[in-house]
Amino acid sequence: MNWPDGKQRCRWANPNNERYLRYHDQEWGVPVHDDRRLFEMLVLESFQAGLSWECVLNKREAFRAAFDGFDPDLIASYGEDKIQTLQSDPGIIRNRQKIRAAVSNAGIFRKIQQEWDSFDHYLWHWTDYRTIREFGPTHSPLSDAISGDLKRRGMKFVGSTILYAYLQAVGVIRAHEPGCFLEKTGG
Repeated sequence: MNWPDGKQRCRWANPNNERYLRYHDQEWGVPVHDDRRLFEMLVLESFQAGLSWECVLNKREAFRAAFDGFDPDLIASYGEDKIQTLQSDPGIIRNRQKIRAAVSNAGIFRKIQQEWDSFDHYLWHWTDYRTIREFGPTHSPLSDAISGDLKRRGMKFVGSTILYAYLQAVGVIRAHEPGCFLEKTGG
């Protein structure tokens, strides 16, 4: 594909969506160590299940507003009234099971933070705090292991494929395609 700026990108990046291009160029695959951002991406990836990432990304700001800036402490305390409010918010994906999972997962996320001192330590310990470079798979032994552990702890919508996409998004796995101008940078 010929990109207007001359930079080659991963094939999945939509050249007609500026938000998507910024996400590809500035966020995807960049190591994240901030717990709030790690939680945000975990929630967004879980909402992506069965949909396109572009759909979720286009609703990201509405998600941030609806989910109180992805504060896990606040989200863990959501009751039925807040869940009903979220279900009627046209700016987000209004899947009841995914909304309930986000609330439940927030509580589990907090427990992991307490156990490991941060979710960052928990997540990155799986790779000895290193970024893995690989391209092609949709799941791996790493995503299988983390998914299994999170499920054992009670998290929902954290299957291995969702976790693999999450690991790519937060830079644990660096997976820019061969030829992408970001293939050999960062991490």
